[in-house]
Amino acid sequence: MIAFTSTDLAYAVVLGTAFGIGVCLLASLAPRWGAPSLARRIAPYIRDVTDARGLDVAGGAPLTTRAWTPLLRLRLMRLAGGDAVLGQRLRRAGWTIDPARFRVRQLAWALGGLALGGVVVVALVLVGRGSPVLGLLPPVAAVAGVLGYDAWLSRAARARAARIEEELPTVLEFLSLCLSAGEGILDSLRRVSEIGAGELTSELRGVVVAVGTGSPLSESLTRLAAGLEIPALTRSVDQLVAAIDRGAPLAHVLQAQALDAREDAKRTLIERAGRKEIYMLFPLVFLILPLSVLFAVFPGIFMLRLGLG
Repeated sequence: MIAFTSTDLAYAVVLGTAFGIGVCLLASLAPRWGAPSLARRIAPYIRDVTDARGLDVAGGAPLTTRAWTPLLRLRLMRLAGGDAVLGQRLRRAGWTIDPARFRVRQLAWALGGLALGGVVVVALVLVGRGSPVLGLLPPVAAVAGVLGYDAWLSRAARARAARIEEELPTVLEFLSLCLSAGEGILDSLRRVSEIGAGELTSELRGVVVAVGTGSPLSESLTRLAAGLEIPALTRSVDQLVAAIDRGAPLAHVLQAQALDAREDAKRTLIERAGRKEIYMLFPLVFLILPLSVLFAVFPGIFMLRLGLG
């Protein structure tokens, strides 16, 4: 009876994986597999039984790569859920991809983590450091890939929201200055969006484009505030929309909102400084203070042990 060691199994995994990849690459180059299917060739000529693009025939045709990719995205969205919440987070982070594409990329990160974990396990087994616990490394790496990509999105959303909050007082003051000079609200928004180069000015540029294509200004501003969900921006937009609807002087409203935004920024800065002070206590309590006590007490203990005290 032949006994296989862990090293032999590791070599088998490496060689089998390489052989499988080679077979798949050769199969993809074969004319029968690489050529478009019969249903895809005749679909443009029978649009009455196909969809608007003439891609899919209603009758169980073999799925090609372009055909099963939307199906895979739909399955991932059903499993993950939260399409509206994820779309809101993508909008807040400024990413131009849709939730389905984000889930597909998240799946790719999971597969990459799984492959990386498998490579690490095989490498450790080949060097003679294998153990049964290493079998948990590939799934843990896959889960870490999924959570890491999601954490990347959350961090990007928080960073962009912070930049917009920092730009808000300056943009509001610039808008009030343009309004005081005699320009209209739309012309002021257009001027700010053309001159500025930040995150908020790019969002205002989208508002100007939406108004130019026929959308009402109040609706475009409300949609902007609802898409970003930043309290200071939402409050300013609500006040601006109310002033536009009631005919109130916009310059004074924007100046008051700019003052409130600066006060919120100062309050946020003070709160952040307070948290940093608490964080600074950790090295003081756990590193500097124990070392100080050690340097103060150790010479006395050493002298007592020597009997010199």
